[in-house]
Amino acid sequence: MVAKLSFLSFLGLAPLFAAAQLSGSVGPLTSAATKAATKTCNVLDYGAVADKSTDLGAPLASAFAECKSGGLVYVPEGDYAISTWARLSGGEAWALQIDGIIYRDSDTGGNMIYIEHSTDFELFSSTSAGAFQGLGYELHAEDNWEGPRLLRLYEVTDFSIHDFILVDSPSFHLSLDTCANGEVYNMAIRGGDHGGLDGIDVWSTNIWVHDVEVTNKDECVTVKSPAKNILVESIYCNWSGGCGMGSFGSDTNVSDIVYRDIYTWSSNNMMLIKSNGGSGFVENVLLENFIGHGNAYSLDIDSYWSSMSAVEGDGVQLSNITIKNWKGTEADGAERGPVKVLCADGAPCYDITIEDFAMWTEEGDTQWYSCESAYGTGFCLEDSSNTVSYAVTTTTVSSAPSGYSAASMADDLTAAFGSTVSIPIPTIPTSFYPGATPYSALMADSASSSTSAKAHPAVGTSSSVATASASVYVAAASAPAVTSAVAPVAPVAVSSAAESAPSAAGQAQKGQQGQQGQKGQQGFSSGAHTPEPPFGSEEEDCQE
Repeated sequence: MVAKLSFLSFLGLAPLFAAAQLSGSVGPLTSAATKAATKTCNVLDYGAVADKSTDLGAPLASAFAECKSGGLVYVPEGDYAISTWARLSGGEAWALQIDGIIYRDSDTGGNMIYIEHSTDFELFSSTSAGAFQGLGYELHAEDNWEGPRLLRLYEVTDFSIHDFILVDSPSFHLSLDTCANGEVYNMAIRGGDHGGLDGIDVWSTNIWVHDVEVTNKDECVTVKSPAKNILVESIYCNWSGGCGMGSFGSDTNVSDIVYRDIYTWSSNNMMLIKSNGGSGFVENVLLENFIGHGNAYSLDIDSYWSSMSAVEGDGVQLSNITIKNWKGTEADGAERGPVKVLCADGAPCYDITIEDFAMWTEEGDTQWYSCESAYGTGFCLEDSSNTVSYAVTTTTVSSAPSGYSAASMADDLTAAFGSTVSIPIPTIPTSFYPGATPYSALMADSASSSTSAKAHPAVGTSSSVATASASVYVAAASAPAVTSAVAPVAPVAVSSAAESAPSAAGQAQKGQQGQQGQKGQQGFSSGAHTPEPPFGSEEEDCQE
Protein backbone atom coordinates (compact mmCIF):
# COMPACT_ATOMS: atom_id res chain seq x y z
CA MET A 1 0.00 0.00 0.00
CA VAL A 2 1.48 3.30 -1.04
CA ALA A 3 0.85 7.01 -0.87
CA LYS A 4 1.99 9.72 -3.24
CA LEU A 5 2.52 13.31 -2.20
CA SER A 6 0.73 15.45 -4.76
CA PHE A 7 2.92 18.31 -3.55
CA LEU A 8 5.75 16.71 -5.53
CA SER A 9 3.93 17.33 -8.77
CA PHE A 10 4.92 20.97 -8.41
CA LEU A 11 8.55 19.97 -8.12
CA GLY A 12 8.60 18.08 -11.39
CA LEU A 13 9.95 15.04 -9.55
CA ALA A 14 8.94 11.43 -9.65
CA PRO A 15 6.55 10.68 -6.78
CA LEU A 16 7.95 9.24 -3.57
CA PHE A 17 6.16 6.23 -2.14
CA ALA A 18 5.97 4.54 1.24
CA ALA A 19 3.63 2.12 2.91
CA ALA A 20 0.58 3.49 4.69
CA GLN A 21 -3.07 2.67 5.28
CA LEU A 22 -3.84 3.81 1.76
CA SER A 23 -4.49 1.38 -1.07
CA GLY A 24 -2.70 3.32 -3.80
CA SER A 25 -1.50 6.72 -4.93
CA VAL A 26 -3.39 9.89 -4.03
CA GLY A 27 -3.46 13.36 -5.56
CA PRO A 28 -3.71 14.81 -9.06
CA LEU A 29 -2.08 13.04 -11.98
CA THR A 30 -0.59 16.19 -13.53
CA SER A 31 0.82 19.33 -11.95
CA ALA A 32 -0.94 22.67 -11.75
CA ALA A 33 1.91 24.16 -13.75
CA THR A 34 1.24 21.70 -16.57
CA LYS A 35 -2.46 22.51 -16.47
CA ALA A 36 -1.76 26.25 -16.55
CA ALA A 37 0.57 25.82 -19.50
CA THR A 38 -2.23 24.06 -21.38
CA LYS A 39 -4.71 26.87 -20.76
CA THR A 40 -5.42 29.43 -18.05
CA CYS A 41 -8.88 30.89 -17.52
CA ASN A 42 -8.78 34.01 -15.35
CA VAL A 43 -12.24 34.77 -13.91
CA LEU A 44 -11.59 38.50 -14.45
CA ASP A 45 -11.73 37.80 -18.18
CA TYR A 46 -15.21 36.32 -17.77
CA GLY A 47 -16.86 39.17 -15.88
CA ALA A 48 -15.64 38.74 -12.30
CA VAL A 49 -14.88 41.90 -10.33
CA ALA A 50 -12.98 41.92 -7.05
CA ASP A 51 -15.33 44.42 -5.42
CA LYS A 52 -17.01 42.16 -2.84
CA SER A 53 -20.40 42.74 -4.47
CA THR A 54 -20.40 41.46 -8.09
CA ASP A 55 -21.53 37.83 -8.23
CA LEU A 56 -18.62 35.48 -8.93
CA GLY A 57 -20.88 32.51 -9.69
CA ALA A 58 -21.43 33.00 -13.42
CA PRO A 59 -17.84 34.10 -14.23
CA LEU A 60 -16.49 31.10 -12.33
CA ALA A 61 -18.79 28.74 -14.24
CA SER A 62 -17.80 30.33 -17.55
CA ALA A 63 -14.09 30.10 -16.78
CA PHE A 64 -14.54 26.46 -15.81
CA ALA A 65 -16.39 25.70 -19.06
CA GLU A 66 -13.36 26.95 -21.00
CA CYS A 67 -10.77 25.07 -18.93
CA LYS A 68 -12.66 21.95 -17.80
CA SER A 69 -10.99 19.68 -20.35
CA GLY A 70 -7.48 20.68 -19.35
CA GLY A 71 -6.40 23.93 -17.78
CA LEU A 72 -6.30 26.14 -14.71
CA VAL A 73 -9.13 28.36 -13.49
CA TYR A 74 -7.65 31.34 -11.69
CA VAL A 75 -9.25 33.61 -9.08
CA PRO A 76 -6.68 36.37 -8.42
CA GLU A 77 -6.18 38.09 -5.09
CA GLY A 78 -9.00 40.36 -4.01
CA ASP A 79 -12.42 40.19 -2.36
CA TYR A 80 -15.23 38.50 -4.30
CA ALA A 81 -18.91 37.94 -3.55
CA ILE A 82 -20.79 34.83 -4.62
CA SER A 83 -24.58 34.68 -4.68
CA THR A 84 -25.08 32.04 -7.40
CA TRP A 85 -23.62 28.72 -6.33
CA ALA A 86 -21.21 27.11 -8.79
CA ARG A 87 -21.76 23.50 -9.85
CA LEU A 88 -18.63 22.46 -11.74
CA SER A 89 -19.21 19.07 -13.36
CA GLY A 90 -17.27 16.81 -15.67
CA GLY A 91 -13.80 18.30 -15.44
CA GLU A 92 -10.64 16.44 -16.38
CA ALA A 93 -7.03 17.49 -15.79
CA TRP A 94 -8.00 20.87 -14.35
CA ALA A 95 -7.13 22.99 -11.35
CA LEU A 96 -8.81 25.78 -9.41
CA GLN A 97 -6.35 28.32 -8.00
CA ILE A 98 -8.09 30.67 -5.57
CA ASP A 99 -5.78 33.39 -4.30
CA GLY A 100 -8.66 35.72 -3.43
CA ILE A 101 -11.28 35.60 -0.69
CA ILE A 102 -14.80 34.55 -1.66
CA TYR A 103 -17.65 35.83 0.54
CA ARG A 104 -21.12 34.29 0.73
CA ASP A 105 -23.77 36.70 -0.55
CA SER A 106 -26.93 34.57 -0.57
CA ASP A 107 -28.99 32.62 1.94
CA THR A 108 -29.83 29.82 -0.51
CA GLY A 109 -29.09 26.30 0.70
CA GLY A 110 -26.97 23.77 -1.16
CA ASN A 111 -23.23 24.07 -1.78
CA MET A 112 -21.39 27.28 -2.59
CA ILE A 113 -18.87 25.33 -4.67
CA TYR A 114 -19.89 21.84 -5.81
CA ILE A 115 -17.36 19.87 -7.84
CA GLU A 116 -18.53 16.57 -9.29
CA HIS A 117 -17.64 13.84 -11.78
CA SER A 118 -14.10 15.12 -12.18
CA THR A 119 -10.67 13.53 -12.33
CA ASP A 120 -7.11 14.82 -12.02
CA PHE A 121 -8.22 17.88 -10.05
CA GLU A 122 -6.53 20.30 -7.69
CA LEU A 123 -7.85 23.18 -5.57
CA PHE A 124 -5.28 25.40 -3.88
CA SER A 125 -4.08 28.89 -3.09
CA SER A 126 -0.56 29.75 -4.22
CA THR A 127 -0.36 32.31 -1.41
CA SER A 128 -1.75 29.92 1.23
CA ALA A 129 -4.17 32.75 2.03
CA GLY A 130 -7.08 32.14 -0.34
CA ALA A 131 -10.33 31.51 1.53
CA PHE A 132 -14.08 30.97 1.54
CA GLN A 133 -15.73 33.24 4.12
CA GLY A 134 -19.19 31.81 4.73
CA LEU A 135 -20.38 34.55 7.12
CA GLY A 136 -22.49 31.91 8.80
CA TYR A 137 -22.95 34.07 11.88
CA GLU A 138 -25.41 36.26 9.95
CA LEU A 139 -27.78 33.30 9.64
CA HIS A 140 -26.96 31.73 12.99
CA ALA A 141 -27.80 34.96 14.80
CA GLU A 142 -31.34 34.47 13.46
CA ASP A 143 -31.34 30.81 14.56
CA ASN A 144 -31.08 29.70 10.94
CA TRP A 145 -28.89 26.59 10.60
CA GLU A 146 -30.04 25.55 7.12
CA GLY A 147 -27.68 27.66 5.04
CA PRO A 148 -25.27 26.39 2.38
CA ARG A 149 -22.17 24.26 2.76
CA LEU A 150 -18.94 25.83 1.60
CA LEU A 151 -17.30 23.09 -0.47
CA ARG A 152 -18.41 19.62 -1.55
CA LEU A 153 -16.76 17.10 -3.85
CA TYR A 154 -18.80 14.26 -5.33
CA GLU A 155 -17.34 11.42 -7.39
CA VAL A 156 -14.01 13.17 -7.83
CA THR A 157 -10.92 11.01 -8.31
CA ASP A 158 -7.18 11.69 -8.20
CA PHE A 159 -7.40 15.09 -6.53
CA SER A 160 -6.00 17.34 -3.84
CA ILE A 161 -7.18 20.33 -1.82
CA HIS A 162 -4.49 22.28 -0.02
CA ASP A 163 -3.20 25.64 1.20
CA PHE A 164 -6.74 26.90 1.54
CA ILE A 165 -8.90 28.30 4.35
CA LEU A 166 -12.59 27.68 5.09
CA VAL A 167 -14.32 30.01 7.54
CA ASP A 168 -17.72 30.22 9.23
CA SER A 169 -19.84 28.00 7.04
CA PRO A 170 -23.59 28.30 7.57
CA SER A 171 -23.53 24.48 7.51
CA PHE A 172 -20.73 21.97 6.82
CA HIS A 173 -17.33 23.16 5.63
CA LEU A 174 -15.84 20.36 3.48
CA SER A 175 -17.49 17.11 2.38
CA LEU A 176 -15.81 14.35 0.37
CA ASP A 177 -18.66 12.25 -0.98
CA THR A 178 -17.93 9.04 -2.92
CA CYS A 179 -14.48 10.24 -3.95
CA ALA A 180 -11.26 8.28 -4.45
CA ASN A 181 -7.50 8.79 -4.40
CA GLY A 182 -7.56 12.20 -2.75
CA GLU A 183 -5.29 14.25 -0.51
CA VAL A 184 -6.34 17.13 1.76
CA TYR A 185 -3.62 19.04 3.59
CA ASN A 186 -2.29 22.39 4.80
CA MET A 187 -5.70 23.80 5.65
CA ALA A 188 -7.33 25.84 8.39
CA ILE A 189 -11.05 25.47 9.06
CA ARG A 190 -12.76 27.78 11.53
CA GLY A 191 -16.46 27.46 12.29
CA GLY A 192 -18.98 28.59 14.86
CA ASP A 193 -19.34 27.19 18.36
CA HIS A 194 -22.39 25.06 17.62
CA GLY A 195 -23.31 21.59 16.40
CA GLY A 196 -23.94 20.91 12.71
CA LEU A 197 -20.95 22.92 11.48
CA ASP A 198 -18.70 19.99 10.55
CA GLY A 199 -15.08 20.53 9.60
CA ILE A 200 -14.25 17.64 7.23
CA ASP A 201 -16.58 14.71 6.53
CA VAL A 202 -15.26 11.79 4.48
CA TRP A 203 -17.19 8.89 3.00
CA SER A 204 -14.89 7.81 0.21
CA THR A 205 -12.03 5.44 -0.68
CA ASN A 206 -8.26 5.89 -0.47
CA ILE A 207 -8.13 9.36 1.06
CA TRP A 208 -5.25 11.00 2.96
CA VAL A 209 -6.14 13.95 5.23
CA HIS A 210 -3.22 15.51 7.07
CA ASP A 211 -1.90 18.75 8.52
CA VAL A 212 -5.26 20.42 9.09
CA GLU A 213 -6.51 22.63 11.94
CA VAL A 214 -10.23 22.69 12.77
CA THR A 215 -12.09 24.97 15.18
CA ASN A 216 -15.86 24.45 15.56
CA LYS A 217 -18.12 22.53 17.93
CA ASP A 218 -18.93 19.46 15.89
CA GLU A 219 -16.97 17.07 13.70
CA CYS A 220 -13.26 17.86 13.39
CA VAL A 221 -12.31 15.20 10.82
CA THR A 222 -14.87 12.40 10.65
CA VAL A 223 -15.17 9.19 8.63
CA LYS A 224 -18.68 8.18 7.62
CA SER A 225 -20.07 5.19 5.73
CA PRO A 226 -19.16 3.82 3.29
CA ALA A 227 -15.41 4.35 3.61
CA LYS A 228 -12.28 2.30 3.05
CA ASN A 229 -8.54 3.00 3.21
CA ILE A 230 -8.67 6.36 4.96
CA LEU A 231 -5.56 7.84 6.60
CA VAL A 232 -6.06 10.85 8.90
CA GLU A 233 -3.01 12.27 10.64
CA SER A 234 -1.41 15.40 12.04
CA ILE A 235 -4.76 16.95 12.88
CA TYR A 236 -5.20 19.87 15.29
CA CYS A 237 -8.71 19.92 16.77
CA ASN A 238 -8.47 23.31 18.45
CA TRP A 239 -11.65 23.92 20.48
CA SER A 240 -13.73 21.59 18.33
CA GLY A 241 -16.14 18.71 18.51
CA GLY A 242 -13.22 16.33 18.06
CA CYS A 243 -12.55 13.57 15.56
CA GLY A 244 -15.02 10.77 15.08
CA MET A 245 -16.53 7.99 13.04
CA GLY A 246 -20.25 7.95 12.30
CA SER A 247 -23.05 8.42 12.87
CA PHE A 248 -23.54 4.85 11.63
CA GLY A 249 -26.88 3.33 10.70
CA SER A 250 -28.05 0.54 8.41
CA ASP A 251 -25.59 -1.35 6.19
CA THR A 252 -22.51 0.37 7.60
CA ASN A 253 -19.40 -0.51 5.59
CA VAL A 254 -16.19 0.96 6.99
CA SER A 255 -12.75 -0.66 7.05
CA ASP A 256 -9.02 0.00 7.03
CA ILE A 257 -9.01 3.34 8.83
CA VAL A 258 -6.04 4.99 10.55
CA TYR A 259 -6.08 8.09 12.74
CA ARG A 260 -2.71 9.02 14.16
CA ASP A 261 -0.91 12.07 15.53
CA ILE A 262 -4.17 13.73 16.60
CA TYR A 263 -4.02 16.67 19.01
CA THR A 264 -7.30 17.70 20.63
CA TRP A 265 -7.86 20.70 22.89
CA SER A 266 -11.05 21.76 24.72
CA SER A 267 -13.30 19.62 22.56
CA ASN A 268 -16.25 17.28 23.01
CA ASN A 269 -14.06 14.20 22.64
CA MET A 270 -10.74 12.95 21.31
CA MET A 271 -12.47 10.17 19.34
CA LEU A 272 -16.16 9.31 19.15
CA ILE A 273 -17.41 6.22 17.29
CA LYS A 274 -21.19 6.60 17.33
CA SER A 275 -24.24 4.60 16.35
CA ASN A 276 -27.62 3.58 17.72
CA GLY A 277 -28.94 0.34 16.32
CA GLY A 278 -28.25 -0.23 12.65
CA SER A 279 -26.28 -2.97 10.92
CA GLY A 280 -23.08 -3.64 9.03
CA PHE A 281 -19.52 -3.35 10.28
CA VAL A 282 -16.55 -1.19 11.21
CA GLU A 283 -13.28 -3.15 11.16
CA ASN A 284 -9.51 -2.79 10.98
CA VAL A 285 -9.08 0.56 12.71
CA LEU A 286 -5.95 2.04 14.30
CA LEU A 287 -6.21 5.07 16.62
CA GLU A 288 -2.61 5.91 17.46
CA ASN A 289 -0.64 8.76 19.02
CA PHE A 290 -3.43 10.91 20.45
CA ILE A 291 -2.76 13.84 22.79
CA GLY A 292 -5.60 15.65 24.50
CA HIS A 293 -6.23 18.34 27.11
CA GLY A 294 -9.41 19.86 28.49
CA ASN A 295 -11.78 17.59 26.57
CA ALA A 296 -15.10 16.28 27.86
CA TYR A 297 -14.59 12.69 26.67
CA SER A 298 -11.39 11.00 25.54
CA LEU A 299 -12.14 7.59 23.98
CA ASP A 300 -15.89 7.36 23.47
CA ILE A 301 -17.26 4.33 21.61
CA ASP A 302 -21.02 4.57 21.98
CA SER A 303 -23.38 2.15 20.26
CA TYR A 304 -26.36 3.68 22.06
CA TRP A 305 -25.62 7.27 21.17
CA SER A 306 -28.70 9.14 22.30
CA SER A 307 -28.23 12.16 20.03
CA MET A 308 -29.44 10.10 17.08
CA SER A 309 -32.72 8.26 16.78
CA ALA A 310 -32.43 4.50 17.05
CA VAL A 311 -32.11 2.74 13.69
CA GLU A 312 -33.62 -0.67 13.00
CA GLY A 313 -31.10 -3.46 13.50
CA ASP A 314 -29.12 -5.30 16.18
CA GLY A 315 -26.23 -2.85 16.00
CA VAL A 316 -23.10 -2.11 14.00
CA GLN A 317 -20.41 -4.77 14.48
CA LEU A 318 -17.08 -3.26 15.61
CA SER A 319 -13.94 -5.41 15.42
CA ASN A 320 -10.16 -5.27 15.23
CA ILE A 321 -9.84 -1.76 16.66
CA THR A 322 -6.53 -0.81 18.27
CA ILE A 323 -6.14 2.23 20.52
CA LYS A 324 -2.53 2.92 21.45
CA ASN A 325 -0.26 5.65 22.78
CA TRP A 326 -2.84 8.09 24.13
CA LYS A 327 -1.62 10.72 26.58
CA GLY A 328 -2.94 13.82 28.30
CA THR A 329 -5.76 14.98 30.53
CA GLU A 330 -9.55 15.11 30.42
CA ALA A 331 -11.65 17.89 31.95
CA ASP A 332 -13.39 15.88 34.69
CA GLY A 333 -12.76 12.15 34.90
CA ALA A 334 -15.39 11.57 37.58
CA GLU A 335 -18.05 13.06 35.34
CA ARG A 336 -16.85 11.61 32.03
CA GLY A 337 -14.14 9.00 32.24
CA PRO A 338 -11.40 8.64 29.64
CA VAL A 339 -12.42 5.14 28.49
CA LYS A 340 -15.99 4.43 27.43
CA VAL A 341 -16.59 1.42 25.19
CA LEU A 342 -20.31 0.69 25.02
CA CYS A 343 -21.05 -1.85 22.28
CA ALA A 344 -24.40 -3.11 21.06
CA ASP A 345 -25.85 -6.03 23.01
CA GLY A 346 -27.05 -7.46 19.70
CA ALA A 347 -23.59 -7.12 18.12
CA PRO A 348 -20.88 -7.22 20.80
CA CYS A 349 -17.58 -5.79 19.62
CA TYR A 350 -14.44 -7.92 19.70
CA ASP A 351 -10.68 -7.77 19.15
CA ILE A 352 -10.55 -4.33 20.74
CA THR A 353 -7.09 -3.47 22.08
CA ILE A 354 -6.30 -0.55 24.39
CA GLU A 355 -2.61 -0.22 25.20
CA ASP A 356 -0.17 2.47 26.29
CA PHE A 357 -3.13 4.61 27.32
CA ALA A 358 -2.51 7.17 30.08
CA MET A 359 -5.07 9.92 30.68
CA TRP A 360 -5.80 11.72 33.95
CA THR A 361 -8.39 14.14 35.22
CA GLU A 362 -7.88 17.90 35.48
CA GLU A 363 -10.70 18.25 38.01
CA GLY A 364 -10.75 16.17 41.20
CA ASP A 365 -8.81 12.98 41.85
CA THR A 366 -10.91 10.13 40.42
CA GLN A 367 -11.90 8.88 37.00
CA TRP A 368 -13.79 5.90 35.61
CA TYR A 369 -13.56 3.36 32.80
CA SER A 370 -16.77 1.85 31.44
CA CYS A 371 -17.49 -1.05 29.07
CA GLU A 372 -20.52 -2.93 27.79
CA SER A 373 -20.59 -5.99 25.51
CA ALA A 374 -16.98 -5.21 24.57
CA TYR A 375 -14.23 -7.82 24.23
CA GLY A 376 -10.48 -7.52 23.92
CA THR A 377 -7.57 -6.46 26.10
CA GLY A 378 -7.07 -3.43 28.30
CA PHE A 379 -8.99 -1.62 31.03
CA CYS A 380 -12.60 -2.81 31.40
CA LEU A 381 -12.72 -4.94 28.24
CA GLU A 382 -13.69 -8.59 28.79
CA ASP A 383 -11.06 -11.11 27.67
CA SER A 384 -13.08 -13.99 26.28
CA SER A 385 -13.72 -15.74 22.99
CA ASN A 386 -17.37 -16.13 23.96
CA THR A 387 -18.64 -12.74 22.83
CA VAL A 388 -22.04 -12.57 24.43
CA SER A 389 -23.66 -9.38 25.63
CA TYR A 390 -23.04 -8.14 29.16
CA ALA A 391 -24.25 -5.18 31.18
CA VAL A 392 -22.30 -1.99 31.71
CA THR A 393 -19.33 -2.39 34.04
CA THR A 394 -17.61 0.63 35.54
CA THR A 395 -14.25 0.79 37.29
CA THR A 396 -13.29 3.89 39.27
CA VAL A 397 -9.65 4.71 40.04
CA SER A 398 -8.15 7.36 42.30
CA SER A 399 -4.49 7.36 41.30
CA ALA A 400 -3.00 8.88 38.17
CA PRO A 401 -1.45 6.51 35.62
CA SER A 402 2.25 6.88 34.96
CA GLY A 403 3.30 8.72 31.85
CA TYR A 404 0.12 10.73 31.29
CA SER A 405 1.91 14.09 31.00
CA ALA A 406 1.86 15.38 27.42
CA ALA A 407 2.80 18.49 25.48
CA SER A 408 0.34 21.20 24.54
CA MET A 409 0.25 23.54 21.54
CA ALA A 410 1.13 27.23 21.75
CA ASP A 411 -1.90 28.19 19.65
CA ASP A 412 -4.52 26.49 21.84
CA LEU A 413 -7.46 28.90 21.86
CA THR A 414 -8.54 30.51 25.12
CA ALA A 415 -12.18 30.87 24.07
CA ALA A 416 -14.58 29.81 21.35
CA PHE A 417 -15.47 32.25 18.58
CA GLY A 418 -19.18 31.92 19.21
CA SER A 419 -21.79 31.50 16.48
CA THR A 420 -23.46 34.91 16.24
CA VAL A 421 -20.48 37.23 15.69
CA SER A 422 -18.03 37.56 12.82
CA ILE A 423 -15.26 34.96 12.78
CA PRO A 424 -11.89 36.20 11.48
CA ILE A 425 -10.01 34.48 8.68
CA PRO A 426 -6.99 32.77 10.24
CA THR A 427 -3.63 31.95 8.77
CA ILE A 428 -2.77 28.32 8.14
CA PRO A 429 -0.54 27.06 10.95
CA THR A 430 2.81 25.42 10.37
CA SER A 431 2.42 22.95 13.24
CA PHE A 432 -0.49 20.58 13.80
CA TYR A 433 0.83 18.08 16.37
CA PRO A 434 3.46 18.57 19.08
CA GLY A 435 6.93 17.95 17.70
CA ALA A 436 5.75 16.94 14.22
CA THR A 437 6.83 18.65 11.00
CA PRO A 438 4.15 18.95 8.30
CA TYR A 439 4.67 16.69 5.31
CA SER A 440 4.61 19.64 2.91
CA ALA A 441 5.65 23.25 3.43
CA LEU A 442 3.04 25.92 2.82
CA MET A 443 3.11 27.10 -0.78
CA ALA A 444 3.55 30.68 0.40
CA ASP A 445 6.73 29.65 2.20
CA SER A 446 7.93 27.47 -0.66
CA ALA A 447 7.82 30.19 -3.29
CA SER A 448 11.07 31.84 -2.28
CA SER A 449 13.03 28.97 -0.80
CA SER A 450 13.75 25.31 -1.21
CA THR A 451 11.63 22.83 0.67
CA SER A 452 11.86 19.19 1.58
CA ALA A 453 9.05 16.90 0.54
CA LYS A 454 8.70 13.76 2.62
CA ALA A 455 7.57 10.33 1.65
CA HIS A 456 4.91 9.03 3.97
CA PRO A 457 6.27 6.80 6.76
CA ALA A 458 4.72 3.39 7.23
CA VAL A 459 1.98 3.00 9.80
CA GLY A 460 3.53 2.01 13.09
CA THR A 461 6.92 3.58 12.33
CA SER A 462 8.22 6.92 13.43
CA SER A 463 9.88 9.02 10.81
CA SER A 464 11.98 7.40 8.10
CA VAL A 465 11.61 9.67 5.11
CA ALA A 466 13.02 10.38 1.72
CA THR A 467 13.57 14.01 0.82
CA ALA A 468 14.00 16.07 -2.30
CA SER A 469 14.68 19.79 -2.44
CA ALA A 470 13.59 22.15 -5.19
CA SER A 471 11.82 25.44 -5.69
CA VAL A 472 8.07 25.26 -6.11
CA TYR A 473 6.34 27.11 -8.92
CA VAL A 474 2.66 27.50 -9.68
CA ALA A 475 0.70 29.61 -12.07
CA ALA A 476 -0.14 33.18 -11.23
CA ALA A 477 -2.27 33.55 -14.31
CA SER A 478 -2.93 36.88 -15.98
CA ALA A 479 -3.89 35.87 -19.51
CA PRO A 480 -5.28 32.78 -21.21
CA ALA A 481 -3.06 30.07 -22.67
CA VAL A 482 0.13 30.84 -20.81
CA THR A 483 3.14 28.86 -21.90
CA SER A 484 5.06 28.74 -18.64
CA ALA A 485 4.37 28.92 -14.93
CA VAL A 486 5.67 31.77 -12.82
CA ALA A 487 6.33 32.15 -9.13
CA PRO A 488 3.22 32.88 -7.05
CA VAL A 489 2.53 36.37 -5.83
CA ALA A 490 3.52 37.30 -2.30
CA PRO A 491 1.09 36.35 0.45
CA VAL A 492 -1.34 39.02 1.60
CA ALA A 493 -2.89 39.72 4.97
CA VAL A 494 -6.33 38.18 5.22
CA SER A 495 -7.72 39.85 8.31
CA SER A 496 -7.24 43.09 10.16
CA ALA A 497 -5.68 43.40 13.57
CA ALA A 498 -9.09 44.19 14.99
CA GLU A 499 -10.39 40.85 13.74
CA SER A 500 -7.46 38.76 14.88
CA ALA A 501 -7.86 35.64 17.00
CA PRO A 502 -6.90 35.62 20.69
CA SER A 503 -3.36 36.83 21.16
CA ALA A 504 -0.39 34.53 21.45
CA ALA A 505 0.11 35.77 24.99
CA GLY A 506 -3.47 34.95 25.82
CA GLN A 507 -3.14 31.54 24.24
CA ALA A 508 -0.02 30.82 26.24
CA GLN A 509 -1.95 31.67 29.39
CA LYS A 510 -4.92 29.50 28.53
CA GLY A 511 -6.91 28.43 31.52
CA GLN A 512 -9.65 26.05 32.39
CA GLN A 513 -12.20 28.59 33.59
CA GLY A 514 -15.64 28.21 32.13
CA GLN A 515 -14.99 24.84 30.52
CA GLN A 516 -17.01 22.82 32.95
CA GLY A 517 -20.06 24.97 32.43
CA GLN A 518 -19.74 24.64 28.66
CA LYS A 519 -19.29 20.91 28.83
CA GLY A 520 -22.41 20.41 30.91
CA GLN A 521 -22.89 18.82 34.29
CA GLN A 522 -24.56 15.51 33.54
CA GLY A 523 -22.85 12.52 35.09
CA PHE A 524 -22.65 8.86 34.18
CA SER A 525 -25.21 6.38 35.42
CA SER A 526 -23.88 2.83 35.44
CA GLY A 527 -27.34 1.43 34.95
CA ALA A 528 -27.95 3.24 31.66
CA HIS A 529 -26.51 2.51 28.26
CA THR A 530 -25.02 5.96 27.91
CA PRO A 531 -24.84 9.32 29.63
CA GLU A 532 -26.40 12.27 27.89
CA PRO A 533 -24.02 13.94 25.43
CA PRO A 534 -22.28 17.07 26.69
CA PHE A 535 -22.97 19.08 23.53
CA GLY A 536 -25.43 19.38 20.72
CA SER A 537 -28.62 17.62 19.91
CA GLU A 538 -29.89 15.20 17.33
CA GLU A 539 -30.71 18.09 15.02
CA GLU A 540 -27.23 19.57 15.41
CA ASP A 541 -25.29 16.45 14.56
CA CYS A 542 -24.21 15.72 11.00
CA GLN A 543 -25.80 12.54 9.75
CA GLU A 544 -24.94 12.23 6.08
